[in-house]
Amino acid sequence: MFRLMMSQAKKHPSLIPLFLFIGAGGTGAALYTMRLAIFNPDVCWDKKNNPEPWNKLGPNDQYKFYAVSVDYSKLKKEGPDY
Repeated sequence: MFRLMMSQAKKHPSLIPLFLFIGAGGTGAALYTMRLAIFNPDVCWDKKNNPEPWNKLGPNDQYKFYAVSVDYSKLKKEGPDY
């Protein structure tokens, strides 16, 4: 497959940006999926030691990828402990 892509890129140099952007998009999607699987509090990989990891998050833990106008260090806890 890679040999075919290289031969096509040599014959048609205008395909090189297409290959680069498709590769960058696929790599970005794979990295974002890995980030969600590793750092998202909704995903539980170890059900024996930590069955509900979302309960251990404090009010000042940022779990969103990008927070527009929220400063998580200044938030206070609202509600009881379970």
